[in-house]
Formats: sequence, structure tokens, C-alpha cells
Amino acid sequence: MDKKILAATLLQALAVAQREGRVETLETLVEKLRVRRRDIRGTLTVLHRQGMVDVLRMRLTLSGFAIGSALIGKTLPAL
Repeated sequence: MDKKILAATLLQALAVAQREGRVETLETLVEKLRVRRRDIRGTLTVLHRQGMVDVLRMRLTLSGFAIGSALIGKTLPAL
């Protein structure tokens, strides 16, 4: 699995949820994306370290939201 594609997909999914006023959890992301929990957790950790996601609140930071919002409506490669 390509970690960059997973990161982009996570940013996109979190941006959609944040726009709709929902908070995604690890469980909902696993179900929605059909990706192993370990892969999602690891990618979220990397995004957190890069300042894109606040994993304690499961919300995007401003930079993460900007990138995720830019990806909304875009077709990303399959996971």
C-alpha cells in the first residue's frame, strides 16, 4: 500500500467530515476506507508529526484542512 495515497485519502476524508461537522474516529476510518487499523494509525501518526492532523481531537489543522479541502472532489488512486 502506498502511504502517500493513504495520507491523501485520510486528509480528504477528514476534510469532508470536518466540513459536515462530524468527527471521524479510527473505527469509522477503518470501516469507511477498508484499510487495516495499523496502516491508518501509522499514517495518522506521521500526519500528526507533520502538523496536518491533531490526533487527540481527530481534527485537521489549518494546513491539513487546506490540503484535504483541495482534494475534495478529486479522484484518488485506489487503496
